[in-house]
Amino acid sequence: MAQPSKEPCKKEACDIQACLSKNNFLAQRCVKVIQNLQFCCEQCENKSTHCGSVAGLLKQIQK
Repeated sequence: MAQPSKEPCKKEACDIQACLSKNNFLAQRCVKVIQNLQFCCEQCENKSTHCGSVAGLLKQIQK
């Protein structure tokens, strides 16, 4: 039986880093993966250290 991750949303945060690296750090090109992190953070009630950056990323894609 798989144990719940001690660090929820780590995969989503890593996906964002990979996407940003591939896209010259333009958040507008990574909207889907940023939204995935936002959804994960909502599901775990922001109980992940990776959720702190989602608000800043969302501001960048709304410009």
